[in-house]
Amino acid sequence: MTSLTLAAAQAVSIAGDLSGNIARHQAFLRVAAEQAVQMLVFPELSLTGYEPELAAGLALSPHSPLLQPLRDQARELGVTAVVGMPIRLSAEGPLLIGALVLAADGSLAVYSKQHLHAGEERVFSPGAGGAHLQFAEDRVALAVCADFSRASHPRAAAQSGAGLYAAGVLISEQGYAADSALLQRYAAEHGMLVLMANHGGPTGGWVSAGRSAIWGPDGRLIVAAAGTGDELLVARRHAGHWSGQRMRVEAP
Repeated sequence: MTSLTLAAAQAVSIAGDLSGNIARHQAFLRVAAEQAVQMLVFPELSLTGYEPELAAGLALSPHSPLLQPLRDQARELGVTAVVGMPIRLSAEGPLLIGALVLAADGSLAVYSKQHLHAGEERVFSPGAGGAHLQFAEDRVALAVCADFSRASHPRAAAQSGAGLYAAGVLISEQGYAADSALLQRYAAEHGMLVLMANHGGPTGGWVSAGRSAIWGPDGRLIVAAAGTGDELLVARRHAGHWSGQRMRVEAP
């Protein structure tokens, strides 16, 4: 089994500030590259904040030139970044909650949230998901927040051969206990590493719980943030064993 290094970016997003949030993402990417991270996952709608009322005006094509600096940096640093953004796949297409895969080889892939949280249907349309990511023999399935609330979603990922399940989320303090227990159970039940990247601060009127976490394929907690704020959680596999590390990130 080859070595693998993954990370969850528990980032604080500023409402509607795309350029400022890109700069914060770039700070995370630099720290991740220093830790030899191969895949870095950000929270749901990380580039704009979870701001449904602003989303239609902020939505971009995944190929927008505004995202090119972040794509270039991911390529230059050799880190595949999964970032959250409201997107439209065509000018007149539906508004989707996207997770954009800015790959280390310069390519771009799109995952769109399949299962909406109650109330999101007033603004967003359900998406179609997306292809798994491949790192040598490791297959990674993506999820965005409420996707994992459907047991069929991680089950389908496991049945398709994914050994890792990575979710960008917004989870409040009120929902944290139940949601984290669910993710931990999926890890043990399906024998998958499960990564959860939560927002590091308030967004869209929600008070995020922070406490991003990564669980091993046996359900054991590998690493977790103690609370909120900008933190990077790193999970490393070496000789078949997982270890974790957490560090603060000084974002601009």
